[in-house]
Amino acid sequence: MSLLSLGIDLGTSGVRSAVVDERGAVVSTARAGYGPQDPDHVDAQLWWEAAARCITNQMEALRAADIDPERIARIGVDGTSGSMVLTDAQVMPVTPALMYNSAGFTDEAEAIARHAPDPHITRGAGSALGRMLRLQSFERAGDAVHLLHQADFIAAKLMGQGGWSDENNALKTGYDPETRSWPVWAAAAGVRTELLPNVTPAGSPIASIAPTRATEFGISGTVMIHAGTTDSIAAFLACAPLTEGAAVTSLGTTLAVKLLSGARIDAPDIGLYSHKLGDYWLVGGASNTGGGVLQHYFNVDELRDLSGQIDPEAASPLNYYPLLTPGERFPIKDPDLAPRLTPRPASDAAFLHGMMESIARIEAQCYAAMRALDAPVPRVIYTAGGGASNPVWSAIRKRVIGCDIQTPDETEAAVGIARLIGLHA
Repeated sequence: MSLLSLGIDLGTSGVRSAVVDERGAVVSTARAGYGPQDPDHVDAQLWWEAAARCITNQMEALRAADIDPERIARIGVDGTSGSMVLTDAQVMPVTPALMYNSAGFTDEAEAIARHAPDPHITRGAGSALGRMLRLQSFERAGDAVHLLHQADFIAAKLMGQGGWSDENNALKTGYDPETRSWPVWAAAAGVRTELLPNVTPAGSPIASIAPTRATEFGISGTVMIHAGTTDSIAAFLACAPLTEGAAVTSLGTTLAVKLLSGARIDAPDIGLYSHKLGDYWLVGGASNTGGGVLQHYFNVDELRDLSGQIDPEAASPLNYYPLLTPGERFPIKDPDLAPRLTPRPASDAAFLHGMMESIARIEAQCYAAMRALDAPVPRVIYTAGGGASNPVWSAIRKRVIGCDIQTPDETEAAVGIARLIGLHA
């Protein structure tokens, strides 16, 4: 019988898992919630407890389907990019965790700015490296041994050892996947460089599962734990083939675009950067516009009913920049960019049409910015997120962008990480 790959996704609302076969087809899935968490004092140990519940649920689901969990040969984990914690040698947290969306690290940003090139991905008050400096200030006893990103932490728990990360999670913390090195100026900026993990390509094998974990979950002691990736990259891999020019737009609360390129393209001045992914570079950026603006004005039923009143082949005359608060990341990097949602017509359907079309124009600007930097032109854009289920919006986007829009069969990040590690079998 074929061997299986288990992918574990630590999303913002809970943990999901997927088991795929050697062809990448989904065999089984499971999920578990995080449970109560103090947002002002995030406990990374609760990440692990939720992941362990999800793995247990996954094993039960496999057995219920008459599939032997012993067929699992490899495990990989993806997590929210930039979420991190400091641990001791036994992989126990010695600080609270800081999440991907935490910011306000002004003093840390100033320390980094004195030494980092300008522009650089580690600069700014929301920087992942600034987050590491803040974690260092929390740790007083001197017990910290490892900086672990969220995916690293779960993988370390499975292996019984820390000290490893992947090229995708490490990117925003300052790791350069092209030179395969941490910044030479990091120590001067105050980084305790001995805490930084060893970095390996996303999806590559690291070490066997710890015997106690294999017994705990009822799986083979020969299972290999692989380097992980970020949740957004795992979602890309669930949606699109690993071929140059493949493109995915995530239309969730915000708008994120990713495009697979043969060359590295970094433009921090407009919020564009590249992750290493196999022989390619995954070029991407994220806008603050997206479905969250639509949901601010209309509920789910209203969005469905109003969409039915829109002719997607007719252009809206309204020129908006739909944001809930000032500030944009990509394709314009401007922390003070003001929302533009006027004039508002008397017709709610016309208002929704204007917002949908304006978001589509921003999406088109994102891909145009990539093309201007010699990225390939996508022939198909796969769409994930809640916006993918709205056929009217998809038709508007096809007209505005001039590209075929498709909804993929799979969009779950857990499927993407499972397929990625399967490529490294």
